Amino acid sequence: MKLLDKYILLKFLTAFFFVVVVLVTVICVIDFTEKNDDFIQHNLSAGKIISEYYLNLFPYYANLLSPITVFIAVVFVTARLAARTEIVAILASGVSFPRLLVPYWMGAFVIGVITFGLIGWGIPMANKTRVAFEKKYIKNPYRYDARNIHIKIGPKAYVYMESYDNVNNVGYRFALETIDGTTLKRRMTADAITWDSTRRAWKLTPQLVRTFNGQQEKLLTLPARDTTLNLYPKDFASTWRLSETLTLPELNAYIQQKIDRGADDTQVYLSEKYERFAYPYAIFILTTIGVILSARKSRAGVGGQIALGFVLAFVFLIFVILSRNLAQVGDMPPMLAAWVPSIIFTVIGAALYRFVPQ
Repeated sequence: MKLLDKYILLKFLTAFFFVVVVLVTVICVIDFTEKNDDFIQHNLSAGKIISEYYLNLFPYYANLLSPITVFIAVVFVTARLAARTEIVAILASGVSFPRLLVPYWMGAFVIGVITFGLIGWGIPMANKTRVAFEKKYIKNPYRYDARNIHIKIGPKAYVYMESYDNVNNVGYRFALETIDGTTLKRRMTADAITWDSTRRAWKLTPQLVRTFNGQQEKLLTLPARDTTLNLYPKDFASTWRLSETLTLPELNAYIQQKIDRGADDTQVYLSEKYERFAYPYAIFILTTIGVILSARKSRAGVGGQIALGFVLAFVFLIFVILSRNLAQVGDMPPMLAAWVPSIIFTVIGAALYRFVPQ
């Protein structure tokens, strides 16, 4: 690494972390003004609010806004270098434009690695505490209101409930069916099923068991008893921001569970998974575009170039939100949706590099 690389890399990383701290701090202050009434209502101490909520909210927003903060940092540093004719001097000394990009790419790599580690493990761990805090003190109490619930809990085992009370953890009009292919082999029904948290098992009311063998049917009555099932109260808990609280291994396991059960909301979690891999690359391509756009002096000055950086970064986030929504409703494969914004901006970056004078 040459002196010039160290010079630009230090300026880039310093500007990036400064922008992150300033921008996220402002957002946290705005968030506090919005939620202050909820904090007062629950008589929460400042220490609890900061330790359980804002210390965990800060990395969440830092990651969410990373396309904006990276772009702003790149534009700010490069535009200042261009305004002081340092870029001109560097290029005039024989350094090619691709070589000028190297320290920026090094910075983007460092930020990308940190980002991947955070969104894969660090931020989900912090979100567990933050989301639980929001559910308890900010959101309204959650009530599971689905009717006629069907869940696959094994290769041939299916559960049915007419309704479920997530407050008391009681399911009503319960049925456990064993289906081989398209043939019903066994059906057990009970009026209710209740979760026993001490034994970590389900308590069944008296059951009626029907066993089918061709045209023959056998009836058996069983008394109330405890049983274990591949079914837990958490399966009926709120899924609000659930994907954000899962580390990458947990997310993969949860997606596989969803697929095994034939759930219809798997796209939400697949989209979250693929976005975690696409985000570090997005930082790399946005860094490149930022250098290309701000390496030349502009009549609008540094402020105008920073404003342009804001606009393009927000456009990128709009693409991310739109593609995510398309994936969640099934109109676009989740992997493609996660990479579409990066693909589009890669094309834009290639066009800018080809046609914009450096």
